[in-house]
Amino acid sequence: MGRHAKQRKRRSLRPVVLSSVLAVGVVGVIAVAGLFSVHVRDPRQRTSADSVAMAASAPAPVPVTGATVDASPSPSAGEETGASEQPGAAAGSADPSAGLSRQIPPFAPPDVKLGVTADAAVNTESVRVGALFTGDIGPGNHFCTASVIDSPGRNLILTAAHCLSGVSSITFVPGYHDGQAPFGSWQVSKVFTADGWQNGNDPDEDFAVLAVAPSNGQRIEDVVGGNPLGINAAWTVQTRLYGYPDGAEKPILCTNVTSREDTFQRRIDGPSFPGGTSGGPFIDAATGQVIGVIGGYQQGGDTDGTSYSAYFDHTVADLVTRAS
Repeated sequence: MGRHAKQRKRRSLRPVVLSSVLAVGVVGVIAVAGLFSVHVRDPRQRTSADSVAMAASAPAPVPVTGATVDASPSPSAGEETGASEQPGAAAGSADPSAGLSRQIPPFAPPDVKLGVTADAAVNTESVRVGALFTGDIGPGNHFCTASVIDSPGRNLILTAAHCLSGVSSITFVPGYHDGQAPFGSWQVSKVFTADGWQNGNDPDEDFAVLAVAPSNGQRIEDVVGGNPLGINAAWTVQTRLYGYPDGAEKPILCTNVTSREDTFQRRIDGPSFPGGTSGGPFIDAATGQVIGVIGGYQQGGDTDGTSYSAYFDHTVADLVTRAS
């Protein structure tokens, strides 16, 4: 993924365009909610502007391309309560607060050399980054990266649209490491992509907003917090880049200065960002805002040393508004 021209920074899942989704369970019938659209301008290769709600109830498969389908029932008022910000739960734990034993270390800007990639330290920023799974949560099973963003509903994560092609029943695990889910696992209930991605896989709209269902009465942002979204950021920005390589069991981090690759494409150079890192956030080192995700041109980059992102402007902002 991302190392050679024929590879991409995600598992080699072939794109599929779905106009409607009907999920039939072996033990029952999964009701599929109505489709609705969201218009968002395309950056370069990783989002679509039509909101696509993915459907299925809790563990049931959740289609992720071309349409928006409700994937879980609406939470009751009693389910929307705050939660602790401490790690320690076992992998796959339904209760993000189970087994919490220590505070998350506060984030402090790392004293690093630009352009060097290393394991990300555990802190309040890195635990908002997590791995996406379609099956059991454990070593070797994650396929892309996502991160929690600040939103009114406190339930949204951000990734690359190309990560979702042909994928169903997605689970997000923030702060995942070594087979462990210290903050629990969170089922994706809806997927929102921009029109340009839905109607032609426009690399300028290669980003996606995913809603996750409450876990044991807790919303994900109440557990790990969320990074603010950065819109219309300058092209030259010192940025922290996170991602989960396919063969790694913890996130990696590289800090470097971004540049403009094309009209709506941001570029950053940083070694060792292979397949699996797609969807990883570009975080502005000065503001803490997410100003991109690995994707866009070449679905994030054909080599491990250079990553791209569709430019974040009103298109992604409108998508977040729609998802909220």
